[in-house]
Formats: sequence, C-alpha cells, structure tokens
Amino acid sequence: MAESRTFLLDANVFIDAHRRYYGFDLCPGFWTALVRQHQEHRVFSVDRVRQEISKGTDKLKKWARQKDLDAFFRNTNDQATLSYFGDMSDWVQGESQYTSEAKSEFATVADGWLVACAKACEFVVVTHEVYSPEAKRKVPIPNVCRHFAVECVDTFQMLRELKVRFALRKRKGLK
Repeated sequence: MAESRTFLLDANVFIDAHRRYYGFDLCPGFWTALVRQHQEHRVFSVDRVRQEISKGTDKLKKWARQKDLDAFFRNTNDQATLSYFGDMSDWVQGESQYTSEAKSEFATVADGWLVACAKACEFVVVTHEVYSPEAKRKVPIPNVCRHFAVECVDTFQMLRELKVRFALRKRKGLK
C-alpha cells in the first residue's frame, strides 16, 4: 500500500541535495517539500543523521539546526530501535566479507541507527547508496536493509511516490 508509506532519510540525501542538484539557492522547493511531507508524517530522519549533517559550517547545518525541525529527526533511543540496532551490529560483526574498518565504521555512524529505526517503525529507508553484495570496505545501507527486510529507495523514487513536483510558474507579463 504505497499511499501510506513513510520515508526515513539518510544523511547523503540531504548532503547530495545541498551540494549538488537541490541547493537552497537553486531549488528551495525541495527543502519546503521535505518539511511539508514531514508535517503530513510522511518524511523523517533520525537524530544521528542530524548530528552528521550538523558537523559542517554551511547552510545545511543551519537548516538542520532549526528548532521547528526537532520532530523531523526521530530519537533513536527507543527500545525497539536499540534492539534492532543490536541485531544489525551483531550481523555486521559476524559477516566475514567486511573489513574490520568497515565494521568499526558501521558501529559509529548513523547508518545502522537509520535502518534499525526504519525496521522498528516500518518505514522505508531513503539513501543514494546501492546494494553491493561484494562490498568489503563499507557496509552499504541497502545490504543491511535487504538482510533485515527493510525496503530501501532513492530520493527520486520517494519524490515520485509522494507526488512532489518542482515547477516554474509563469511570471506576469512574460509570454
């Protein structure tokens, strides 16, 4: 039932949009759409993603730090998320294909928390990472999603499903 799905955004969704194709100066509608979709309880992220995107000194940090976005970034300290994160960490540590550096990184970044929260809340993860069964030096989010039966899509699939449109309006006096 696609109509009622809720999406949980990875840090790279915000970072890539800000730095590349949906910069605040180029496409402010993207950021407005995220907030509006959040207000309809369709789009969220997690507190640990907020921490990651707040490390910079740019407009993205300022956007993420807005007080009225506190609810946008879900708390990951609930029992269900903590339990799933433990299961996911155990799985990653037990997978011989990943390097010890990849395993250590997984334990310290937001990725596992994002997937654990999505699993706990039955949300769809949104990331630009792709499934990579041969990955060794990084634990891709889609790999974890696939193993734990969490759906994973990219930004553009989410925007299409939410029926978000960015359209120019005709200015008065222009033909």
